[in-house]
Amino acid sequence: MAQQTTDNEKNIEDVFQELDVIAEKLESSDTSLEDSFRLYKKGMELLKYCSGKLDTVEKKMLQMDEDGTLREF
Repeated sequence: MAQQTTDNEKNIEDVFQELDVIAEKLESSDTSLEDSFRLYKKGMELLKYCSGKLDTVEKKMLQMDEDGTLREF
């Protein structure tokens, strides 16, 4: 069952897919310099989002390892 997300919360798999598309466009010789800067900025924003989501999961896993239960921090 797919996890539902709000407008502010994206599915991490979708973000990785979007990053793949951005990387392909950046590698294309048809992409203008201006578009490359725009794509780079968008990619960095998506990477920051992914990093934050993964940090949250890691913290929950570390907390779960300590006492055997999952608590919000």
